[in-house]
Amino acid sequence: MIDGKVDISKFEDEVKPIDIKYYLIKYSRYWPLYLTGIFMSLVAVFLFHRYSVEEYEVRGSILIKQKNTPEVRILDRSNIFSGGNNLENDILLLTSKNLAEEALKKLHFDVSYFAFTNIKEVELYDKSPIKVEVDRDFPQFETGTIHFTLVSEDEFRLSREEKGFFDFMQAKADGPVDAEILDKTYSFGQEIVGSRSKFTIHKTKNMKEGDKLYFVIHNPTNIIDQYSRAITVRPINSYGTVLQVSMVTRVVEKGRDYVNALMESYIDYDLKEKNRISENTLDFIDEQMQVLEDSLKQVERIMLNFKVENKLLDVNSEFGGVLGNIQTLEDLIQNIEFELSYYKSLQNYLQTKSGDYTDIIAPSVVGLNDSFLNGLIKSLVDISLDRRKLLVLVNDNHPKVKEVDEQISKLRENVFENIDNLVINTERRKAEAMKKLDKYDQEFSKLPQTESDYTNIFRQYRLRENLYNYLLEKRAEAGIAKASNISDNSVLDYARMGSLIFPQKPKNYGMAVGLGFFIPLLFLLGYHYFNNKIMDQIQLKNALRIPLLGTIGLSTKETNMLVAEHPKTMVAESFRSLRSALFYIASDKKCKKILVTSSVSGEGKTFVSLNLAAAMALSGKKTCLVGLDLRKPRMSDYVGLEAKTGLSNYLVNKAEKEDIVMATKYENLFLVPSGPIPPNPAELLLKDRMAELIQHLESEFEVIVMDTPPIGLVSETMDLLRFSDINLYIVRQNYTHKRYLLMINDLYANDQISSIYAVFNGMKAGGNIYDFGGYNYGYGYNYSYLRKNKYTGNYYEMEEKKAPNQWLEKLLSRFRV
Repeated sequence: MIDGKVDISKFEDEVKPIDIKYYLIKYSRYWPLYLTGIFMSLVAVFLFHRYSVEEYEVRGSILIKQKNTPEVRILDRSNIFSGGNNLENDILLLTSKNLAEEALKKLHFDVSYFAFTNIKEVELYDKSPIKVEVDRDFPQFETGTIHFTLVSEDEFRLSREEKGFFDFMQAKADGPVDAEILDKTYSFGQEIVGSRSKFTIHKTKNMKEGDKLYFVIHNPTNIIDQYSRAITVRPINSYGTVLQVSMVTRVVEKGRDYVNALMESYIDYDLKEKNRISENTLDFIDEQMQVLEDSLKQVERIMLNFKVENKLLDVNSEFGGVLGNIQTLEDLIQNIEFELSYYKSLQNYLQTKSGDYTDIIAPSVVGLNDSFLNGLIKSLVDISLDRRKLLVLVNDNHPKVKEVDEQISKLRENVFENIDNLVINTERRKAEAMKKLDKYDQEFSKLPQTESDYTNIFRQYRLRENLYNYLLEKRAEAGIAKASNISDNSVLDYARMGSLIFPQKPKNYGMAVGLGFFIPLLFLLGYHYFNNKIMDQIQLKNALRIPLLGTIGLSTKETNMLVAEHPKTMVAESFRSLRSALFYIASDKKCKKILVTSSVSGEGKTFVSLNLAAAMALSGKKTCLVGLDLRKPRMSDYVGLEAKTGLSNYLVNKAEKEDIVMATKYENLFLVPSGPIPPNPAELLLKDRMAELIQHLESEFEVIVMDTPPIGLVSETMDLLRFSDINLYIVRQNYTHKRYLLMINDLYANDQISSIYAVFNGMKAGGNIYDFGGYNYGYGYNYSYLRKNKYTGNYYEMEEKKAPNQWLEKLLSRFRV
């Protein structure tokens, strides 16, 4: 304490912790606003769900088996220690437009059917009572929405309805419609032809007369593009080879059918690529057999004619075993030549082809049992198939294509090297067989001429017959291989159910509750942050450096003499508490001189002066209320006096002290009115007569309450501070700006004003909260007397009773700070 004054600098220098309880109580009073916000948010989300078209995700899975053979991994050193499962090509293939086209061929997606509703889009799909069969051979154009109305059991009408403001159907596009087919009546099964459309409508389910629906005929190219982009393919985990195929759809059944059709089309595509080799082999054998069959029939006729002309019955017994040896050797040479021709054709194929070797015929297919060459050819074909799948989605310059081309190049070099060795060995075997055949031919030439001619004809026949039988055998083997061929991949799980992904109702309702609470809270935080007015005691204590002596509640009475006329109210009790604090502070003063001021007009300094003086008078103290506000004299009106003479008359020597001190109708309460408004109030208050008046009043009264002008607007208040023992600075809730307090803080910090205390006036509170502010920096306590509640009961009997219909005031009180 310095010179009897509390040193509050230590309070200002301390870092004040955040009072969590204060903010919880402050903002919890706005719970009706939070409930209203939450209710409105929930209603908005409900309406959003009501008018939103649901979207579902349907999922299926497909198993991709390992394709690369050990030969490929050995030749490709970069892949020697890793698996051969490259799922990227399969993912790209499943999302390709070519595969989407194959899947859509199995479905009826070129026409969409919708129910007649103005709420949201409802697609009927397989529940549609009609089916539109579109003639794709006709130059069909994509159309807008066509309205279907059933006229009778067998007739219907087509039209186009204008789109309304509240029409939420997205299918109702403003696309072109063939006007020639509209506004006409047709029969089911009748062909509907226009300049840009041609289709037939069939009835699939029973309908009632007047039933309506919509349908849209789509462009196949747009449908393919739409569904190829709608598919999402990803591995289920990084260690397996199972791909999950999913898509987002508004109709679960439609999405399910497409995902399943796409997976089946992928299996069919893989099987089709595997069957290409068998099909090429069968085509090759059929061509060879066709040529060989004509030649065999011709030789048969020649041999039959020769037998008839020469009367030969048993050729084998007549010509002995020479012919058998020659025939065996010729069969061997024929097989060697067939084998050699295959190797050379394979050489020529590899020389002329580049990149794609899917049409190559494996040695095992034509009866050549070379396991190493078979493995190389199979690996070359498999990699070529992967390259074809990849080129469906990317161009030749893609890095993946370059990587596959490098593998193909390595395999091609190994195949070339192996075939070169096989050609050399086969030609050597053929040369040895030819030498043996020349030897047998020389022996056969020694036979009679008839025998020699028949042997030559028989040799040609047996040669063609054996080759024809061999081709028949290989054709049967290739057919069996094709029939027993299955895909390496398989569908693991077909799409069945759909999971709702939009709108996410639990999440949206949760967000609605959060936003409904936080948006009003943020609005309140922003409002209070940008509001520069003092709203509560905590703000006042944080902004004001002088002690807070008391709090005066808001009065709802029509009179300003509240303490005198309604002494049992809670507001009157707050003035009694203020009176007690003032008695304690100025206990050593025989006459207590109290000055009341504020920052600006309207903060309630006159109201506080009147009721404080009345409280002093009620305690038995002889009290004089001095109206020092010479600019706006209203004190006499409030106490019910019609005083034409006052302080201004005394200060200009036109009245004496006894003339201006007037008794009021209230016991122990006297008044010195302001008097007429002078032209120079500041100069009048500086005269010595003012000091003489104060000395006179000090000798006559125990309490002097001085109502002064606002200290922030006029200068004379600073001069009047020399007459007071205690100075009261009035701050009004939701009225006084924080910037007004800067001046009083500076005056107090620079010791230009002493013994000054703040009074918080016009305090409103929400709810049934009894707010006790605790100790202040000065003396006494700080009370906030609020409305009657369960703690006060009926103690204040004179408290105003609210009418039953004042429920609005009670509700609004919840929002008071």
